[in-house]
Amino acid sequence: MPDPDRREPLATRRHPSATAAGRLSDRMAGWPRWVRPTMAGAGALFLILLLVRQPLADRLWPETRAQVLREEAAIALAEGRLTAEDGSGARELYEAALAMDPDRNEAREGLARVALAALAQAEAANDAGDVDATTAALALARALSAPRAEVERVAAASHARQAGLAGREELHARAEAAYARGDLYGSANAALPLYQRILGFWPDDADALRGREDALGDLLQQARDALRRGHYAQAARAVAVARSHDAGHVDLPDTQARLGEERDALLARADRDRDAGQLERAEATYRDLLEADPDAVDAGEGLALVAAAHGRRAERAAADFRFADADAALAEAARIAPDSAAVLAAMRQVDGARQAHARLRPEGSRDQRREQVATLLAQFEAAERRGDLLTPPGESAYDRLRAARALAPDDPEVRAASERLLPAAVACFDRELRANRLARTRACLDARVALAETESALATARRRLAQRWLAVGAERLGAGEIGGARAAYDAARELDPGLPELSEFAERLRVAGSVAR
Repeated sequence: MPDPDRREPLATRRHPSATAAGRLSDRMAGWPRWVRPTMAGAGALFLILLLVRQPLADRLWPETRAQVLREEAAIALAEGRLTAEDGSGARELYEAALAMDPDRNEAREGLARVALAALAQAEAANDAGDVDATTAALALARALSAPRAEVERVAAASHARQAGLAGREELHARAEAAYARGDLYGSANAALPLYQRILGFWPDDADALRGREDALGDLLQQARDALRRGHYAQAARAVAVARSHDAGHVDLPDTQARLGEERDALLARADRDRDAGQLERAEATYRDLLEADPDAVDAGEGLALVAAAHGRRAERAAADFRFADADAALAEAARIAPDSAAVLAAMRQVDGARQAHARLRPEGSRDQRREQVATLLAQFEAAERRGDLLTPPGESAYDRLRAARALAPDDPEVRAASERLLPAAVACFDRELRANRLARTRACLDARVALAETESALATARRRLAQRWLAVGAERLGAGEIGGARAAYDAARELDPGLPELSEFAERLRVAGSVAR
């Protein structure tokens, strides 16, 4: 029996927890080796879960975040913050909650309460004479589908209050004075806006109706005069203003018809100038059309084609190693359409020519360079006799001629050789296109560009190759190969950004891509 008065040395006494830990350690000593790492990993995973539990909960149970948004929205509503651009308004918070959790009705009910609160704010602002606040609150109420009868009631009250404050006789006097000095539109104090304001308050005001009719007649006459002077953009603005004030004015159809005829003529003239290489004149006309109608697709496409034509000029200049001219043409192209695929392709082409020129930079005396040119021309003729016009790389007639042009671009024999090789490059293009070898067709096209073929012939070749790429894209799309179809579309767009079929194929790609995702 142990002695109760016996005391063990301090070093040998153990705390109960230490004793338990020791027993656990003794038992674990007999466990397999994989147990301890597994338990350590489980502990670490538990700690990670503790740290990320809230973000993970937001992903796995989005209603948790939606509930927070609804609570924040309720607070904003109670404080009268109905809407805010930074997203902290009640409307934005309820809409975010609804997007996150569309199956619950709390957010919809909250938006309905915001609509009623907007109505109340509009009524209070109207009573206080705050026109801007009344207008903004009514717009919010309408956007949130507040009861239509209540919206119209508050709007009518606001309208009546503004009419009472407007001063009918004063408005008439200001409108007539503006009309007398020829100030028809362009500011709130011009005749047409003032007549419109009068009619907004008093729709049957005979004097205002008659004044607006006269002012619109004068404005449309000014539009026709501007058309006769060739000022299309000015005429288009005047017609647009007239249409916004009275789409049924008696003089409007005839003026619009004349405007349309002038627009068609301008667009055709710009296209002809572009095709003839008159790029600056074509650009100015396209910009006039866009000034009148910024959404004019055909004018925008024409401007993109002008940029592409500048890019092709740069390519041809670089092929002759005239890099100052190439850089000037590239600058024009980038100014018009810096993100155009055709312009970016031209930049790459010019960079490649610059690198090639650096590799071929002439060395030695003038006589030595003349001997090198003679040797290269002899090699060119030998390759031409063998039929090695564009291949193999480095040994072809084209590559030998290119090296000779780097040494002596203005040499008459070099230029004569270029003219002789061009028909071979054209035949190469046609042959490879018929065989559907599109990468080699593009190489033949690049040779035609380098050999300074005419702009119209190059434009036709680019379109033919672009159309073939789109045909390949359609086959890929039909087979479900969306990546291949998109690559074919990009190749076609780089070749000919004005190809009419591009927009339709782009829409097909978009729809197919969204379904695939």
